[in-house]
Amino acid sequence: MTDLMLLVQNFISLFMESAPWLLLGLLVAGIMHELVPVSFLERHMGSSSTASITKAAIIGAPLPLCSCGVIPAAIGLRRSGASKPSTISFLVSTPETGVDSVSVSYALLGPLYAIVRPIAAIASAIYAGLMVRWFDGAKSQKAAHSHTHSHKGSHQHPHKHSDNVSCCSSETPADTEHVDAASLDKAQTSCCASEKPTTSCCDDTPATSEPAKQSNKLTQVLRYASGKLLEDIVVWLLVGLALAAAIKTWVPTDFLTQWGDGVIAMLVMAVIGIPMYICATASTPLAVGFLAAGLSPGAVLVFLMAGPATNVSTMGMIKQEMGFRTLYLYLFSVISASVGFGYLLNYAVSAWSLEGLIHMESQLHSHGANIQALYAACAILLAALMARLGVKKVSARLAHREENHQDCCG
Repeated sequence: MTDLMLLVQNFISLFMESAPWLLLGLLVAGIMHELVPVSFLERHMGSSSTASITKAAIIGAPLPLCSCGVIPAAIGLRRSGASKPSTISFLVSTPETGVDSVSVSYALLGPLYAIVRPIAAIASAIYAGLMVRWFDGAKSQKAAHSHTHSHKGSHQHPHKHSDNVSCCSSETPADTEHVDAASLDKAQTSCCASEKPTTSCCDDTPATSEPAKQSNKLTQVLRYASGKLLEDIVVWLLVGLALAAAIKTWVPTDFLTQWGDGVIAMLVMAVIGIPMYICATASTPLAVGFLAAGLSPGAVLVFLMAGPATNVSTMGMIKQEMGFRTLYLYLFSVISASVGFGYLLNYAVSAWSLEGLIHMESQLHSHGANIQALYAACAILLAALMARLGVKKVSARLAHREENHQDCCG
């Protein structure tokens, strides 16, 4: 019973720690989905080129999003036109480092980790994106092309041929082989049958003021972030939190530190860190404990990279959005890059006597009362949004069942 209570306590604690970052990630995703032009994402992150992958890694590195908050942000990027390699690059660099985690690393681990962590994060993100590009390139380009085409069709088609085609014109344009007849008829009807003042030729809605447009955009951002996007990630989010709570409850620190400082220790740290639901900032105090217990600096770096970079929720969403092959390449890249940088750090510390740039003493990291109250409020808000989705889903199922019952027995 004690272990069960501790498990519940750890789950609640992890939920509270992740709530503000998850809400921030949802908001960022909603803004990207509704306000960021598709052309901007296509130009900077829409291709599978090395430049696009590098831009994604650099853009994601300073963002203060953890492994939970980056999930909706990355999905928003992907659904807005970003390529698979660029999305993976963003998905690796963003949670591994950030302006907040760099400052905490400097305070708790010393200047060496504050320098190494962002460099390793950006390099490993570019490496992961290139791996997806090289070994999942054909599928990636095909999927990106169809995905971008669907967005172009939904966002740009109403204005296509606007210079050559007047939807209120009674004449048929010469270039009709590129214009869908049904769409043209629909545009003519909606434009010509309405006597309301319009904002454009094919828009039959009344002209609205700028404040009203901004309010409508904000409503769309919040509706998308708290609705469809949250619904897509809620199951994997709860599964990941439950697994992280179980690891925190039943995996002792001695298990992590008994393997020494070789490749086995690094692989163990990677395997343990990958399913954990922990952000770059929260992983730093744990790393201090590992250093104090005798783990090598390189093995600790493996944990700092692999732990925040992915978790069960992230893996589930990658599989859902981009497929198994991308997931395998993502995991291989995270593990191999973290172990490689771990060996490089051990070599550098040994060869150049850099121990003085690492803080070995154990330090505690806790939030003040005001910050804890903020985290609790965010957790309550997130739980309420999840509960609302659950109620809506149950209500929809009951309504569907009642409708089928009426159809059957009517």
